[in-house]
Amino acid sequence: MNMLNKTTVGIAAGVAGTLFLGYCIYFDRKRRADPEYKMKVYERRRRQRKYQNAVRNASLNDYEALQRYFAQEINLGETLIGRGEFENGVVHFVNALGVCEQPTRILGFFQATLSPQVFAMLIIKLQEFSNRANAEMSGIPKIGSANSIDSGDKPVCYGDSSPSTILIDDLE
Repeated sequence: MNMLNKTTVGIAAGVAGTLFLGYCIYFDRKRRADPEYKMKVYERRRRQRKYQNAVRNASLNDYEALQRYFAQEINLGETLIGRGEFENGVVHFVNALGVCEQPTRILGFFQATLSPQVFAMLIIKLQEFSNRANAEMSGIPKIGSANSIDSGDKPVCYGDSSPSTILIDDLE
C-alpha cells in the first residue's frame, strides 16, 4: 500500500508538471501570436530608453553628480588597468574625459602616469569617440592622417577647406 501511494504521488506530480508546461507553452504562443505584441514590446523599450536618457541628462546637469561620475570612471579605469584589462580601463578613462572640465590637463596626467602603449590606446579610443560624436552631429566624417592632409601653413584642426576631416595622427 505504501508503494501505491509513492507511485500515485509521482504520477500526480508528473501530470501536474506536464500540465503546467503545457499551460506555459500555450499562453506563450498566444502572447506571441498577438498582432500588437511587437508594438507593445517596442513601446516598452522606447519608454525605458527615454527614461534612461532623461535620468542621464538630469545627472549631467547636476555638478555633484558629474564629479561623482568622473571619480567613479577614473577609479574603475585604474582598477581595470591594474588587473590587466587595458581595453575596458581605457573605455572608462574616455568616459571620464567626456565629462571633464579640463580634459587636456587630465590627458597630461594620463600621459605621465600610463605606459606609452596604454596611453596610445587611450588616444585611439578618444579619436573613435570623437568620430562617433561628429558622425551623430553631421553625418559621417572623413578620416585622414597627418601624412595625407596638406594644410599649408595652417594647423590641421583649423583647415578651412575641409572642416569635417578628423586628424588621426600616426602613433608610431
